Amino acid sequence: MAAVCQVTGAVPGFGHSISHSHRRNKRRFDPNIQKKRYWVPSLRRSVTLNVSAKGIKVIDARGIDAVVASIIARGEKI
Repeated sequence: MAAVCQVTGAVPGFGHSISHSHRRNKRRFDPNIQKKRYWVPSLRRSVTLNVSAKGIKVIDARGIDAVVASIIARGEKI
């Protein structure tokens, strides 16, 4: 599963993990992606979305219908 949020578009960030001796190693900061299933009344079916924790909060605030409409308007398939 790709570490990309379908709602917010959050993608992994990259940087260094720095040891006590200050040696640097490349690392990846993944967003908190979860697979969630939502019932969408306008489509009269349930959809499964890969959303981050912030994306879940956005769905709670704006509503699943508005979020799914914006995803479909972007041209993404759900």
